[in-house]
Amino acid sequence: MPGPIHVIVHPPSPTSGRRVRVDGEILGLAHNVADVAEFLRRAGLEIDPAESPWIDWRGVGPERWGPEASG
Repeated sequence: MPGPIHVIVHPPSPTSGRRVRVDGEILGLAHNVADVAEFLRRAGLEIDPAESPWIDWRGVGPERWGPEASG
């Protein structure tokens, strides 16, 4: 099990996708939970992004990936 880490999944960007950051390092732009899981796996973190208490889902949870609807 990994030690204390700080994973942030930023709010959806205006063009869709969410930036993923681990301990200050940007891992990439995710378009779904599977992308987040792959970025974390490549960083050596075998955790379930939908269930992990180490992930800070900013703005909205893992169900939202596109830009907010206007109006």
